[in-house]
Amino acid sequence: MSGNKVTKQKSCQHCKNRSASAPHDASTIHYEKFWLYRHCSSVQQRDRQAQKAGQLFSGLLAMNVVFLGSAFISSMIFNHVAITLADVWILLSILKVLCLCWIIYYLLGTSRQPHAVLYRDSHAGPMWIRGSVLLFGIFSILLNTFHIGYSAVLIQCKSRVEIVFPSIEILFICTQAFFLWHHSKDCIQVQHNFTRCGLMLTIATNLLLWLLAVTNDTIHMEIESQLREVEQRFAGNETVSCTCPNTTICKVFQKGYILLYPFNTEFCLVCCSVLYVMWKNVGRRISHHHVPHVKHKFKLQGVVFGPLLGAIAVIIGICVFMMYQIQATSSVPDRQVFVMFYSYYVVLLPLMSVGAVAGTIIHALEKKELDTVKNPTRSLDVILLMGAALGQIGMSYFSIVALVATDPRELLNSLILSYSVLLILQTITQNVFIIDGLHRQPLVAITEARHTGHARHHAAASERPEEEESTTGSKQGHTHSGKEEDTKEEQIHEACDQRRLSMLELGHELRRASLSYIHSYSHLSWKRRALREISFFLVLCNIILWVIPTFGAHPVFENGLEKSFYGYSTWFAIVNFGLPLGVFYRMHSVGGLLEVYVTA
Repeated sequence: MSGNKVTKQKSCQHCKNRSASAPHDASTIHYEKFWLYRHCSSVQQRDRQAQKAGQLFSGLLAMNVVFLGSAFISSMIFNHVAITLADVWILLSILKVLCLCWIIYYLLGTSRQPHAVLYRDSHAGPMWIRGSVLLFGIFSILLNTFHIGYSAVLIQCKSRVEIVFPSIEILFICTQAFFLWHHSKDCIQVQHNFTRCGLMLTIATNLLLWLLAVTNDTIHMEIESQLREVEQRFAGNETVSCTCPNTTICKVFQKGYILLYPFNTEFCLVCCSVLYVMWKNVGRRISHHHVPHVKHKFKLQGVVFGPLLGAIAVIIGICVFMMYQIQATSSVPDRQVFVMFYSYYVVLLPLMSVGAVAGTIIHALEKKELDTVKNPTRSLDVILLMGAALGQIGMSYFSIVALVATDPRELLNSLILSYSVLLILQTITQNVFIIDGLHRQPLVAITEARHTGHARHHAAASERPEEEESTTGSKQGHTHSGKEEDTKEEQIHEACDQRRLSMLELGHELRRASLSYIHSYSHLSWKRRALREISFFLVLCNIILWVIPTFGAHPVFENGLEKSFYGYSTWFAIVNFGLPLGVFYRMHSVGGLLEVYVTA
């Protein structure tokens, strides 16, 4: 009995440490069960079928919630009398309260059960993703704080729901960010179906919050571009009739709300991606034969031209952005500011395309093995890159059709046409480069294995003379016991000198092993250097291309060319769909390029 108790205590402590490297006993594995497949003879087959059924039913739950919320939001847009914005907020508040209850239950109940988290996915929830959740979450909290302050100033003409909704949103953001920061790598092994349904409900709620943010972004874009057509469309809403008084605090709340608004859409999309990986990892059992994930460190050693060219692109982009913001927000925007803006893109996008093509060619020349291990995180990265790229590509094709049908020979029209074509090429080439790089096995693990082998060999060799000397010293101590006190200090000094010599020899041998490795693979060194230069250059370029539209530069909407061709409503819907996806694509590309950089 006592032996069984000790075994249980050790296994529970093992679960608390969440170690995924050692194999787990079959008694600790909770196989999934589902009533439709209760007559299956094989436990493994029943577990597989139950997992598929659980994913199907949780997916159906999310689909129904998304369709219900989309119907509410669409009714608010097209029939704002029957369904108001307050009704949509009430529905979303109910969904957020349900998600909060499930997250708290997961934190306090599910994750603390015995053998709940036997495995952790080392690829899921990398630092840049969790850092993005934290950063965008902080900005989203500030956004809702400004929203509460703005509504409090105009409380005489606004509903109290506009204060309650951001308050619940702040609580939802804080709880969700904490949950994703600590549990994004979990492969939960208990309460499978309930956990899947909770994750899918949270994903659906974030998608509806993103959809509402996209549709509500019309108010902020009309403030920036000083267009009044939307006001006529939403004339029945009481929120539009409210005007900010000429007070400093109201202007601060309004400008802060408009400035931080894009971060809310980014936060929703990033949370959806992390929650989807967690949903795929429910019930997943990682084999102990699986090669552990090597944590790569970000170093700037060996790269010069990539950071230099990227810094130049960032500095010029910031200058162009500031000049554009100053001139485009005036009452009559100058056409020269649009020429300057599109000229910057026409110069930068070909450089990025050439770099991506060169990186893809270098990947083809390298003799690296493809990583074919099942990785839900990498699969999701590929899906998000391809899906988010559709926003920019779709907007570009609509612009191409409009400009070719009007007058492509005019200077501004030709620049916009070139920009649209180059943007399509740059997006495709960059996607190919990132996806190919994510599927390549890094050579860092091989290098570390070789160096570790050399270190162990020479450490064992250096220990032998020390053992012989200690044995000889002990014999001499027995024969010359009278001189032991006199020679004690000399023996200590000799032992220290011997250890220093052995450490120096070990360092020299490690250096020789490193030099021999570099010499053996000298034909790959220039390729890795080139990949790091290209990756770092593309990282900085994508950062500036993310900053410009995120902080309010929307020339595709403000130049008026496509709007006059398609009409205000059609082009506004296209921009509202494609622009947030384009911003998310640039941010996600930065993460993929950093992964390619550290594994090159």
